[in-house]
Amino acid sequence: MSARASAQFLRAVLVRIPLPLRGLRPRLLTAFVLVAMVSALGTGALAFREARTGVLQQSQDSVIRQFRTSVDAIAPSISPSPDRSELQSVVNQVLYDNRSSDWRVMATYGNQRASAPSAGFVEVSALRRSVADKRATVFQRVNIDGHPRLVVGMPVTSTSGENTEPRLSGLVLYLEVEQNAEEGYIKAMVSGIERATLVALCLAVVLALLAASGVLRPVRALRHATRRMAAGHLDVRLDVTGSDELADLSQSFNETAAELERTIKELHRLEAQGRRFVADVSHELRTPLAAMSAVTDVLDLQERQGETGEALRLISEGTNRLSVLVNDLMEISRFDAGAAELNRDEMDLAESVRRTLASRGWQQQVETRLPGPGVLRAHVDPRRLDVVTANLVGNALRHGEPPVRLAMGIREEGTGTAWAVIEVSDNGPGIAEEDLPHIFERFYKASTSRTRSESSGLGLAITAENVRLHGGRIRAANLPRGGAVFTVELPLHRDDTDATTLTAAAGGAR
Repeated sequence: MSARASAQFLRAVLVRIPLPLRGLRPRLLTAFVLVAMVSALGTGALAFREARTGVLQQSQDSVIRQFRTSVDAIAPSISPSPDRSELQSVVNQVLYDNRSSDWRVMATYGNQRASAPSAGFVEVSALRRSVADKRATVFQRVNIDGHPRLVVGMPVTSTSGENTEPRLSGLVLYLEVEQNAEEGYIKAMVSGIERATLVALCLAVVLALLAASGVLRPVRALRHATRRMAAGHLDVRLDVTGSDELADLSQSFNETAAELERTIKELHRLEAQGRRFVADVSHELRTPLAAMSAVTDVLDLQERQGETGEALRLISEGTNRLSVLVNDLMEISRFDAGAAELNRDEMDLAESVRRTLASRGWQQQVETRLPGPGVLRAHVDPRRLDVVTANLVGNALRHGEPPVRLAMGIREEGTGTAWAVIEVSDNGPGIAEEDLPHIFERFYKASTSRTRSESSGLGLAITAENVRLHGGRIRAANLPRGGAVFTVELPLHRDDTDATTLTAAAGGAR
């Protein structure tokens, strides 16, 4: 399996793991337990193998040594060509010499065979072939009916005289010994190793919990500090103890927090300074602009022709635009300073919209669909609602194409919350998709798909601030048939209207 395939397989496995088990604590605990388990099992397996080998080797060496001693004791008395009766005598003599042991012995010479006890000697063909080819003693462990046995084959050598090399006599003695005692020792060792392994695993779990707690303590502190910083508490710091990687991480966090706190304070200072500057400049400009507007109004009353009249007209328009911009800047500065307040009054929302359109002479330019008198009443700030309506309708008249439509109604949510809905749409080219997320930002200029604006660029931003001040919502979108639509939703309290009013007014909204 390639490294990429292994990584994909690992990711697939991790995805299947429930989220609570993917935390750092479960992973650390699992890693510690796995390491302890592998270590305990590996140590137990090695100990078992060495102990088993030692027990069997000791038993085997003892049996072979005892068997060789018995065979060497009777070997000189065996004739060069023993018959079956002599073979039986040899077997009986070996058993007699080791009568305290539970042995079975068999002797073979050529085709002759003798054994004692007379039946039941295990047949091991491979052992017999090995003995026929070698001078050395050979052995083999076999398992008969679940009982382990050691089978030993020992060839008998003879010498024809002094200083002559021993040669095979053709006589072979076989020994079969049950190893039930050794098997019992091995089972006892297995049981002991299992208990030791279980204790080691329990200790590993305890140590893993302690180690995980020690490792996770600074991590939890870092998580808590990070959440406090995200909540705005930039003065949070961590206690740095030790000199490991976690201590370095805590120190880096403290340094980052300190630098972030300094930067945020500096940004707040610059922002406050900028707001004061805008407010001061707007306030200082307001007085001379009022005087200039008064002068231009007087001059506009005097009909002047030619270049003088055109210059006066340009001065008057520029003064008016500058006056609007100053007023908008002062309004924005009040929002930034948190000084904007609501002066609520219970009023008929539809009647307020009608007054807004009438005061600006827009009755003939705007198609309205409003609820009847007294149907939709709410507690709002009349001045700010007038600003919201005027800015949205004026924006549609400037940037869109007729007909401009204004509809009002009520929308109820499943939670029982009711909203007064004001919707202003036009039939123009709409708003470019890349401009929609920024349409309520200050001084943002939309793409050239809409006609060029001579406004301050703050109208929609002020509208959004007024809506939010009421606890409402505002959004902009494009209609499927073309044109832009602005939707304002203002929350209605229970005492603003009742269920009958809501039902009656709902038909008025598009």
